[in-house]
Amino acid sequence: MLSKILVVIPTFNERLALPVTLSGLFEAQPEVDVLIVDDGSPDGTGEWAEEQARSDSRIHVLHRSEKSGLGMAYIAGFEWALERDYEIICEFDADGSHRALDLGQLLDIARSGRADLVIGSRWVPGGEIVDWPKSRFFLSRGANVYVNAVMGLGVRDATAGFRAYTRPVLETLDLSGVQSQGYCFQIDMTYRTVEAGFRIAEVPIVFVERELGESKMSGSIISEAFTKVAGWGLTRRRNQLRRLFGRSKLA
Repeated sequence: MLSKILVVIPTFNERLALPVTLSGLFEAQPEVDVLIVDDGSPDGTGEWAEEQARSDSRIHVLHRSEKSGLGMAYIAGFEWALERDYEIICEFDADGSHRALDLGQLLDIARSGRADLVIGSRWVPGGEIVDWPKSRFFLSRGANVYVNAVMGLGVRDATAGFRAYTRPVLETLDLSGVQSQGYCFQIDMTYRTVEAGFRIAEVPIVFVERELGESKMSGSIISEAFTKVAGWGLTRRRNQLRRLFGRSKLA
């Protein structure tokens, strides 16, 4: 039996890229459903998506009245998916940076039960980045080195936005408490997944720099990630020490 799979795609001004992304996604994985979470795109992305949904039952659209960030868009998508009994819920970029042909390996592991969260990773052996400027390369690589040094999550690409969550993970986590955005949202969800005791697997993917539209990366997103990671790292290390001393006392 096939698992009931939903691919959540947040959009803001992705009218040019989204048709190409959906075409490739359905060619590679025709059995999946897609939820487009549009933050009131002025370029007509949401309206175009609605037109497609009327003729393709696999496509669903969730409209939000204002742009409130990537993290909140994904949370809205996750909650929508849980209400409709999806078993595997995926994150996928609208801009073409995630290759649809790589999604299959994430789904294979999620279906098999070998991991509860599967991350498409740029920084494990076999992972690759195409056409990134050096500034973006060093920013992403440095961010993940920083996250592992401070938090010790044991995940090579904690900032990755190409993911497959199994339903129990999203049911267990307190999604209402997640307020992070951008890089920080992905790190936050990774942190919560690790702390809840779920298994994480990383598979190598090829990440391609977008050709259409504009990047949503900003200085405020980077600053948020740096600050919050420091706080989470202190909390995680403190909790680890408490557990360690607790076991020592019992011994």
